[in-house]
Amino acid sequence: MVMALTDPTTIGAPMDQDNQDTFGENNVRTAYAAITRRGFMGLALAAASFSLAACGASSSASGEGSASTTSSSSDTSSDSSTSSDATDTSDQPTGPYASGVHHATIEVTDYGTISVALNANVAPITVSNFADLVEQGFYNGLTFHRVVKDFMIQGGDPNGDGTGGSGTTIKGEFSANGVKNDIAHVRGTISMARSSDYNSASSQFFIVQKTAASLNGQYAAFGNVTDGMDVVDAIVNATADKGDSNGILSKEDQPVIASITMVD
Repeated sequence: MVMALTDPTTIGAPMDQDNQDTFGENNVRTAYAAITRRGFMGLALAAASFSLAACGASSSASGEGSASTTSSSSDTSSDSSTSSDATDTSDQPTGPYASGVHHATIEVTDYGTISVALNANVAPITVSNFADLVEQGFYNGLTFHRVVKDFMIQGGDPNGDGTGGSGTTIKGEFSANGVKNDIAHVRGTISMARSSDYNSASSQFFIVQKTAASLNGQYAAFGNVTDGMDVVDAIVNATADKGDSNGILSKEDQPVIASITMVD
């Protein structure tokens, strides 16, 4: 299901299901538009009235997810009226990454290392899912496929075009979905990309380059960069002008995630 986010506070305006590159324009000089997806992921931003379109998950996405995930093959839409209550613990993970603050390093070929702290006290499902994928080696060799200057860099898609995922989806840990999450989308925040379905995040994540308050409460932020924002800036400076109108880079221009490693 392809959905549009034409306003930072409005989710779920439908788009043409067959159009994977459509995005709304708000008569601004540069419109931030969405990842295309017959399969997966979107980010919403409206700094200076920018708009994005977000897109849904593919049942054929490859890879494995973590415990406390649900199959993405159902590809059903959800809204806030059907979101799980924040006190429901039935889908809470119980593994080693289900609580505490953990650390990981993201090695980007030709750019350097981005170190992140992941807060499972705030987003245990999200951190557990990310860490499980890391330990499976899922991210190794994938790319940052979407780069938007003064917004974010996005990666973790096995298809390299915004349409892929791990094959499983997780509950969205953010306030619009009934889950308290006070991690703000400031410079250096790491967060999960998703479609208009609140529970559609899978493997794609993004790192915020410039504070984007409109994302707060709408996307599952789960940590922050502790070192390496110069690497994020270098990626943006080297590639942002090479993307299409949605920020999607051609395969040859996508920075490669050599590996992601859990430190603790």
